Amino acid sequence: MAKELLLLLIFLVLTLGLPSPCAAQLRYNYYASTCPNVENVVRGAVAAKFRQTFVTVPATVRLFFHDCFVQGCDASVMIASTPSNRAEKDNPDNLSLAGDGFDTVMKAKAAVDADPKCRNMVSCADILALATRDAIALAGGPSYAVELGRGDGLSSTAQSVAGKLPQPTFSLDQLNSLFASHGLTQTDLIALSGSDFAVFSPLKLLSRAHTVGFSHCNRFSSRIYRPNNGVDPSMNRTYAAQLRGMCPTNVDPTIAINMDPETPKSFDNAYFQNLQKGMGLFTSDQSLFADRRSRPTVNAFAGNKFAFERAFVTAITKLGRVGVKTGQQGNIRRDCSMFN
Repeated sequence: MAKELLLLLIFLVLTLGLPSPCAAQLRYNYYASTCPNVENVVRGAVAAKFRQTFVTVPATVRLFFHDCFVQGCDASVMIASTPSNRAEKDNPDNLSLAGDGFDTVMKAKAAVDADPKCRNMVSCADILALATRDAIALAGGPSYAVELGRGDGLSSTAQSVAGKLPQPTFSLDQLNSLFASHGLTQTDLIALSGSDFAVFSPLKLLSRAHTVGFSHCNRFSSRIYRPNNGVDPSMNRTYAAQLRGMCPTNVDPTIAINMDPETPKSFDNAYFQNLQKGMGLFTSDQSLFADRRSRPTVNAFAGNKFAFERAFVTAITKLGRVGVKTGQQGNIRRDCSMFN
């Protein structure tokens, strides 16, 4: 009996105390010998794109979230459709991804490959992960070390997106279930939601990263136009009136508005303060404050920007390990938009 208990203890230590195989193969200095300046090159390319348009930030961050949540962080969302294959990016849930995000990665890839030593040595998946970090920093968010060593995925299909991305009507239970399937906790969920431009398209998906983002009117119209001229009872009445002004009943459904009514171009903790005021844009947003299980974390992040940023860095690092392709599972694309 004692021997069996000892074996069980060893098993638990080995399985629970160590990182996943994919995470263990990622490392911070992955390109130290092959492309040592890759981070500076990518950072410069992202900064150049940022100077052209602020949309670089939400577009790049959302692209990363959408990519990781479907088949893992493998840049499969970058693949363009062909006559014989409808790729991820053309699934309806991905049609709202802004072209500036794709362009940021393509330009960063071109800058990296311009160095003969780096040409075809750095994966598109790693470039997207680095560009996401740099975009967040440009918006005033935290800069953090990025684990590298991801391979680029070998498949990309529109049907693979079904059921993989959060929806604007999701309850806390539905959100927790989806995030848990990727090894992410409720705290991770809340922290990633606070980035306001990233996480959800419907959410904006994974626009959830809502701290710096925009959303189309048709994603939340059901909250501000209810029978008998009503609105969602959990929504701040003044905020609802503002949204109606920006999104009248006959407005083009693709018209976009700021998701963060207070500081739409800053990575900060205003998202959580807005939830306290009933100013969450989506049902899925406001549920984070309405539900007693998640409300304490929302309140903590609303009152402490640094606590939010620490939790966000932890969460996005964990997200970056989801479904990583290593070894023969992936490769390094010459062109991020097509398979080799």
